[in-house]
Amino acid sequence: MSEFATEIERWTLALERPFSIARGTATDTEVVFVRIQDDEGVVGVGGAAPTRHYGETAATVEAVVPDLLEIVEEVGDIHQLERIERRMRESIRRNPAARTAVSIALYDLATKRLEIPLYRYWGLDPTETPESSYTIGIDDTQTMREKTDAARERGFGTLKVKLGTDRDEEIVRTIREAAPNARLFVDANEAWTPKEAVETIDRLAPYGLEFVEQPVPAENPEGLKYVYERSRLPIAADESCLVSTDVPKIADRCDIVNLKLAKCGGLREAIRLVHAARAHGLEVMGGCMTESNASIAPAAHLAPLLDYADLDGSLLLAEDPYDGVPMPGGEIDLAGLERPGTGAVR
Repeated sequence: MSEFATEIERWTLALERPFSIARGTATDTEVVFVRIQDDEGVVGVGGAAPTRHYGETAATVEAVVPDLLEIVEEVGDIHQLERIERRMRESIRRNPAARTAVSIALYDLATKRLEIPLYRYWGLDPTETPESSYTIGIDDTQTMREKTDAARERGFGTLKVKLGTDRDEEIVRTIREAAPNARLFVDANEAWTPKEAVETIDRLAPYGLEFVEQPVPAENPEGLKYVYERSRLPIAADESCLVSTDVPKIADRCDIVNLKLAKCGGLREAIRLVHAARAHGLEVMGGCMTESNASIAPAAHLAPLLDYADLDGSLLLAEDPYDGVPMPGGEIDLAGLERPGTGAVR
């Protein structure tokens, strides 16, 4: 049995510039950091990126994390990760971002004890990583062009474009003109009706898009199926797929599932979601919120299991208190990570 010292920190992180999606605009993001130190002085760090869309705030995370840490103390052995995550899930049914922060801190601590990076703990090949996209938030068309130019100057060859406006085709045309050779994904964030989605996708398909993410509201699964059966482009499910048990429900109405740690509640559940998607013949994208490297870094270690990555959340911040996995130009450089654990370090 080990004794643990714990610390919870709540931060408000400013964004580099206002970030808009179909649901609204943000200028900052509230996150919570969790630190777990064992009796030998080894520290594991985790991050929570709560969002009101899924019923969480930084305040709710702060409120429940102490209860989750009590479970860690009761189990005593931080290598019993399956047992700890199960107990946390049984104790706190909601609050996935809070559970994820504790899960990340435990994995970081366990792998630091073993003096290996997290991907090695899972037996993954660090060279088999997709390139991360860089997200272009909704703005006036000229500003979106300028954002695209800036992303290209930073070396990004894959862009994810937020849609859900009355000028979606104009936006995509502008981005394509600014980045003629880029891989383009688009994300409507539930903004369209099923009929609007099919019609819009028909207009956008000639611009060489790879897929369309969450075209209709998650509470309309039949609408998602309607779009999937008629779409000229592959469909990715984000808000429609939170945890592994959601995969069978949407397997016949999408091509790709978007895995986000803040939605699923822990790293073991994240791996279960990947396996569930593979069992149903679906591809997997690793996504994120606007969040710190304290929670982006562990997601990057899952990259060898992914087909697509959208792990740019920390790059949208004005300043991040944590460094993470190197990601020059979108290349998830796990092989270049010299630190054990997740690689998140202040």
